[in-house]
Amino acid sequence: MNFFLDLWQNDALKCACLSWVAAQALKVLLTMWIEKRFDWRRCFGMGGMPSSHSAFVFSLMVMIGLREGTGTAAFALAFALAAVVIYDAMGVRAETGRQGMLLNRLLREVLIEGKPITEKKLKELVGHTPLEVAGGILVGAVMVLILA
Repeated sequence: MNFFLDLWQNDALKCACLSWVAAQALKVLLTMWIEKRFDWRRCFGMGGMPSSHSAFVFSLMVMIGLREGTGTAAFALAFALAAVVIYDAMGVRAETGRQGMLLNRLLREVLIEGKPITEKKLKELVGHTPLEVAGGILVGAVMVLILA
C-alpha cells in the first residue's frame, strides 16, 4: 500500500499521469465539438488530437528537469524516452494509420460477389500528425506550469 502512496507523491509521475488524463479528456471534448457526438472510445483510444503519449513523456521530462536538474542521469533518461516516444508517435504509428486508411478504402471498393473481403475495420487512429504531437506537448507543458 505504501508503494502506491509513494508513487502518487512523486511530482513528476503525478504530472505525467495528469497530463495523459487531460489529453484524453481533450480528445473526447474535441470529438464532441467537431463531430457533434460523444464517442466513449476516445476516452482510452489511441491517436487523435492531442497526443496523450507526447503529453505524458514531455511533462515527465520537464518535471524531472525542474526537480532534479537537466544535468542528471534521470533527465537524460527522460529526454531519451520522450524523444523515442515522440518520434514513434509521428513516424511508425502515423504510417500505420495511413496504411489502415488505405486498407479500409480498398476493402470498401473491392467486393467479391457483392460482399466485402472482410467485415472487420482496421484501426486508423494509431499514430499522430506533427500537429497532434505538438498539442500533446502543449498539454504536458501546461500541466507542468500548473503543478510545478
